[in-house]
Amino acid sequence: MIVVVDDRDLVTGGYKSLFGSEGVSSAGFQVEEFRDWVESASDTDVSAVEAFLLGDFPERNSFTRLVRSRSTAPMIALAETKALNSTLDLFAAGIDDVVTKPVHVKEILARVGAIRRREGVDRARTSVDEICVFNDGRDAEVAGEPMVLPRRERRILEYLVANRGRRVTKQQLFSAIYGIFDENVEENVIESHISKLRKKLKMRLGYDPVSSKRYLGYGIGV
Repeated sequence: MIVVVDDRDLVTGGYKSLFGSEGVSSAGFQVEEFRDWVESASDTDVSAVEAFLLGDFPERNSFTRLVRSRSTAPMIALAETKALNSTLDLFAAGIDDVVTKPVHVKEILARVGAIRRREGVDRARTSVDEICVFNDGRDAEVAGEPMVLPRRERRILEYLVANRGRRVTKQQLFSAIYGIFDENVEENVIESHISKLRKKLKMRLGYDPVSSKRYLGYGIGV
């Protein structure tokens, strides 16, 4: 999930719509609302954030310390115009990257992936047993062959593989796939997506690679 911070509804709403068109969940915050959220949100909600996109607001430079107190996710600043001193100040404050508007969301997502790769958090290819997923939009490979999955099922598989070796809860999956504040979708829809995904994986592999334990959640390679 991508978190967009800006006091202008046009910015937060616009980027939320654009990320949604790419199949990426997002949430928009006004500045003070975001400060309150970072300070009070649960670790589960914060861990669902893949990157922070910070608009142009006076408090932006000081927000980096607040974000870093809760998350290591990439922080990207939106700049209205190119200005060397402003850009240098943002990097000095701890921003990971600066992009000048207008910028396509695909470029933002590519920059997030590049930052995570540099930090060793993510790789272009992540595998566990006979399952391989990619962070560049390609279909997963299962048993050596591409497996075309609906967008939500693919995102769930990518999230499970990224967290291989440990269990994730239904709430964590929901937050990562649909976003923290999507009130139009029932959390139980995750169970339906996982059920369909497990059946497809079992048909391809001959066994179900996803394990589940009540109250503990789902996992691959655990």
